[in-house]
Amino acid sequence: MAYVITSRCVGEKWEACIEVCPVNCILEGANMCYINPEICIDCGACQEVCPSDAIFKEEDVPEEERDYIRINREYTK
Repeated sequence: MAYVITSRCVGEKWEACIEVCPVNCILEGANMCYINPEICIDCGACQEVCPSDAIFKEEDVPEEERDYIRINREYTK
């Protein structure tokens, strides 16, 4: 399971997650950052440094944020 960036990142785009990712799976978009689930190694480094608590393990994404699983996948294709 990959990590997922959710709506709490929209408009924030803290780049600490990009800097700590050991496999460069996080991409910066126009309004938020996205995690490529095909590259993510589930290390959790990004989640630890996210000041807006926008990053969740895929299975822990809150129900109201589940669309972001698809949004991250689609953005990083």
